[in-house]
Amino acid sequence: MAEPPRVPPEMFRFATTDRADLNTAVLYAFGEAGERLETALTVEAVRERLRAVGWYAPVGEQELTATLRQLAGWGLLDVIFNHAGNFATAEEYERKNLQYSLTKRGEAAFAGARHAMATLASSGALQTAVLDAIADRLRELESLLRDPDPGRNRRIFAGLRELEGHLDGLRDNTRRFNGELQRLLRVEGADLATFHEVKGATVAYLQEFVSNLEQRGDTVAAALRAVAGHGVAVLHARALDGADLPDVPGTDHVTPWLAARAARWEDLCRWFAPEGDSEDGPDEGGVPRIRRLHDVARRAIVSLLQVLDRITDSRRRSSSAAADFRTLARWFAGAPSEDDAHRLWDAAFGLGPARHAHLGHADAELIPAGVPWREAEPVEVSALLRSRGRTERMGRTGKVRDVAALRAERRERAGKERAELEAAWSALATTGATRLSQLGELDHDTFGRLLDLLGRALAERPDSTGFRRAVTSDGRVEIVLRAPEDGAVAVLRTPEGWFRGPDYLIDVRSLGLSRACPDGGAADSAACRERAAGA
Repeated sequence: MAEPPRVPPEMFRFATTDRADLNTAVLYAFGEAGERLETALTVEAVRERLRAVGWYAPVGEQELTATLRQLAGWGLLDVIFNHAGNFATAEEYERKNLQYSLTKRGEAAFAGARHAMATLASSGALQTAVLDAIADRLRELESLLRDPDPGRNRRIFAGLRELEGHLDGLRDNTRRFNGELQRLLRVEGADLATFHEVKGATVAYLQEFVSNLEQRGDTVAAALRAVAGHGVAVLHARALDGADLPDVPGTDHVTPWLAARAARWEDLCRWFAPEGDSEDGPDEGGVPRIRRLHDVARRAIVSLLQVLDRITDSRRRSSSAAADFRTLARWFAGAPSEDDAHRLWDAAFGLGPARHAHLGHADAELIPAGVPWREAEPVEVSALLRSRGRTERMGRTGKVRDVAALRAERRERAGKERAELEAAWSALATTGATRLSQLGELDHDTFGRLLDLLGRALAERPDSTGFRRAVTSDGRVEIVLRAPEDGAVAVLRTPEGWFRGPDYLIDVRSLGLSRACPDGGAADSAACRERAAGA
């Protein structure tokens, strides 16, 4: 990304000195003269123009001359000698010979000051009419590009500049409105009625804007692609021909003009029809800014409605907890004595009699009525009073459940599960090393058991011969697994579907039942496993 342009340090120095007001008024005087096509002013002409821009304070000739020289020292004014004038006296020649005019930097400083004041005084807006105008200009450009007549180039130039002007208006107004909207979300107005009315009107305005916004954005994007179909370079070339730029020897006006048009066209594409990631960052890639504006508006509507609900609730309630505590704090601050403050505390926070004060002794006749409470025998207080706010209540003992039927049901279910498990292990049991593909078709439960065995085996480390060994959680079944050396693939089918994977060499056995190796050795010996793998 290119670095931001550096502003000349002396360009806006005029607005920071002690004579900032006079400096700004002088620049506005030159700007007002420029609108009247007067390029150079004498000191007397500047004094007259000051009144035209609203400066009525008396200014001495020496002070005004010093101001003009200071502006010229900052590079904002040019000093011109008027050799073509007629002067009657030497004094008149000395006073009227010098003329001042804005330099290019002075014009930029004046434009910056005027734009800054306009921005401070303006308010943003979301205008769907601008979107319609952009779509209209694009359709007009597409229609003009279909006609190869060079006489259409002037209209193409005018249409392109109008399109760029609408884009500038959309971008500036949207940026200002978004800033004002964020400030509105943070501001808490003193007048709740006005605050409520402003936010309610803003919500209505946003709701009207977001309606059909996506459709308008898609319309602009389609028109943009239609113009791009004729070639953006062709569009700019014909607009350049219709611009009639001055042909000054030694000055290139064409290159910067085309570069500016290309940048504005790219900005238009970012708003409505971006193509992949852009230089602005990954978050910009492929997402039109008009759609992001739609999301911002919808989030703002939700936030404003939440704020309005809170304001409505606060206005509906006669008081709130915060207001009550503030009032209580004022009462505490105004309490005459500490005893009064304690009484206020007891009254405010409900410190009344204890909940166990109503409890009595098991035999109340043993305690005379005249015995003070502090001298009487203590009373048992249930622990439930603190945890649940009530005392124990003794009731009848519950019936003991007859669980014989439940035990029989659980026993039957356990036997059924054991039978299914034994059937699965019997179906998976092998008489030696077997390829996984030789198992053929399995029922779904048996296939699940097989996957569990394979998972346990693959989770173990292979030994020196390349075999992996694992047992089930109950320790009854063992699997010995080895990866296929030929890279074969096995397909197992079940009623629920099929499974495809490496054609492992497996040996599933029940522990305690050893099988004889073909050469008479132990079934789990390394030599037997290697011979079985070779088979």
